[in-house]
Amino acid sequence: MYRLLERAGLGTEAFAQLTTRHLAADFNPRTADDPAVRYFSFGAAVDAPSRLSPFRLPHRVVAEAEGANDGLVSVASSRWGTYHGTLVGVGHLDLINWTNRLRWTVRECMGFRRNFNAVAFYLAIADMLAREGL
Repeated sequence: MYRLLERAGLGTEAFAQLTTRHLAADFNPRTADDPAVRYFSFGAAVDAPSRLSPFRLPHRVVAEAEGANDGLVSVASSRWGTYHGTLVGVGHLDLINWTNRLRWTVRECMGFRRNFNAVAFYLAIADMLAREGL
């Protein structure tokens, strides 16, 4: 994967900085929690993606190393500050609202319903923060 990205002229440095090892050994020790900041987090977990999904391999690798995950981030890694729970059946692309619109249009025509709405989720977080006075 790195070689493909590099051949396309894209840098891969950020990937190394997003590993559990780098964050635990370098980033977290240098980035202390600010006592004036309240931290909240959510996790997400999805079953193994379909055979054609680009997240199938990363999901398996993360699952073997850290257990339940959204295809890229483990539930264990997502916990920070006040943990508000794990969204079950929600993948990484769902969380960042990049779910394939065409796929869901077809699925909705077939009677399937979405179990997660990213916009509503983030609006609910904004509402929760407002209620907390933040």
